[in-house]
Amino acid sequence: MSEEQTLDQVEEDSSLIGRGTWLDRVASQVIEREKKLGRDLSRIRVESGLGASGIPHIGSLGDAARAYGVKLALEEAGYKSELIAYSDDMDALRKVPAGLPDFLNGEIARPVSEIKDPFTDGHDSYGAHMSALLLEGLDQLGLHYTFKSGYESYKKGLLVKQIDLILKNADLIGSKIEELTGQQKYLETLPYFPQCSKCHRLNVAHAYKYDAQEMKVYYKCSGDEIGKKWVDGCGNEGAADIRKGEGKLSWKVEFAARWAAFDIRFEAHGKELRDSVNINDWICDNVLQYPHPYHVVYELFQDKSGKKISKSVGNLVSPQKWLSLASPQSLLLVYFKRIIGARNISEEDVPTYMDDYDYHEDVYFGKVKEPNKMKEARLKGVYYYSNLANPPTFPSQHVPYRMLVELASVAPAENAEDYVSKRLVDYKAVKEVTDDVRQRIRYALNWSKEFTLEEDQVQMTEKQREAVLDLASKIEHVNDQQIIQTKIFDIARSHGLEPSEFFSALYRSLLGVERGPRLGPYIVDLGPAKVARKLKDVAEKTDKS
Repeated sequence: MSEEQTLDQVEEDSSLIGRGTWLDRVASQVIEREKKLGRDLSRIRVESGLGASGIPHIGSLGDAARAYGVKLALEEAGYKSELIAYSDDMDALRKVPAGLPDFLNGEIARPVSEIKDPFTDGHDSYGAHMSALLLEGLDQLGLHYTFKSGYESYKKGLLVKQIDLILKNADLIGSKIEELTGQQKYLETLPYFPQCSKCHRLNVAHAYKYDAQEMKVYYKCSGDEIGKKWVDGCGNEGAADIRKGEGKLSWKVEFAARWAAFDIRFEAHGKELRDSVNINDWICDNVLQYPHPYHVVYELFQDKSGKKISKSVGNLVSPQKWLSLASPQSLLLVYFKRIIGARNISEEDVPTYMDDYDYHEDVYFGKVKEPNKMKEARLKGVYYYSNLANPPTFPSQHVPYRMLVELASVAPAENAEDYVSKRLVDYKAVKEVTDDVRQRIRYALNWSKEFTLEEDQVQMTEKQREAVLDLASKIEHVNDQQIIQTKIFDIARSHGLEPSEFFSALYRSLLGVERGPRLGPYIVDLGPAKVARKLKDVAEKTDKS
């Protein structure tokens, strides 16, 4: 068995393990490996690194959420587990993310935990602010974690043993880095960034000697390339005490130090970090004498244009924004549904994600039958973990998100929530407006303020298509809900369709679902002319089957 599972192996193995998800498969591989290593299994720690140099996005939140999913699967298998959320808040600011104040350009190379918070919400530093945003996202998702600040870990000496071993073996590590990556930098400098005692910056001081007895790194602040730009040093010479956190390890070796220090058994990572992880694995095994954690590799989230979501570019989707538009379970579903392949993600597609969650819930409660038993188990398992291994006893009332958005678009601003609630009852879409339904209405109201629904391509037969066009031509100026309801039945018969076939085509065209509300009152409230245009647009570009 490979110690690093490929994505295809994780997701495509045909045997059923646990609840049938990739989370269960990874958990089983972690357990099997730990047993072979003979390590204590009383608590299996998983880790996620939290970047603190820019505004968090749902990709960075996904690192922690996926690790938490593995934690849940380990617990499902009968083992205690813990998520360590490690903030890289000792890192130097390398570039200023889009949209942040210009004064930060003067803070390049300073530790983010020593930079003033550019916002006005009372955090102690830039790093603390960014960490808090990400932790807030974890809290909103309902995840439980143990927080570790990188800055505090260095200042409290929690990594001293590992730093000492790494620096004592710096020549060996430098050669290995060259062998694995071709990078020669660490043949000439130690893999440690002292913080210059004069200019207080990281990354600009050249670390040329380690005194193991004094536990000090000697340096000259001579400058270095940071964020693809050369940054001059101040010329200061000094010595940084590793016991006092007067510097930090480079990324090429830091993962290994914290894995060993905090007894980490699993950490996923993006494919762009593969080289760094390989080096850190080797250091863990051969220098620190700590078997490296088990890994899975995933691809990064992209925006709708296919570009990588990036803090510096500013095309990110924040967890807070997403969770104002959709449920925490919908976002966890995105993380847990699969791990292979690049993922395009956008707030514009929230209606699709919310409907997808409803589908998983229908399968879980047996309202929708899935003939493939392996797929059924996986769908139920993903729903189970999306509810943090504590699913509801009964299914919720499903109200198509698209319908809520359409109603939100015509609701009066002063009482929009009550307007939509009353309409749902009038349409017999719900028996009563529960707290869950009200929350979904609020999501849709928020979404409709920024986005409009795109017309999806809908599959329908030629008979259904012709009937949809016929209805569109006959309701444009009709404002009587009963007349519209009657016309739907009449048109179905005239085109040789069962009413259920026609209603299904209409629901798919208007709401993207198979079933929905009473259409007469719904069409009148939305506006017959508007609905007629939509039906015509959908039918004209339909995917005939």
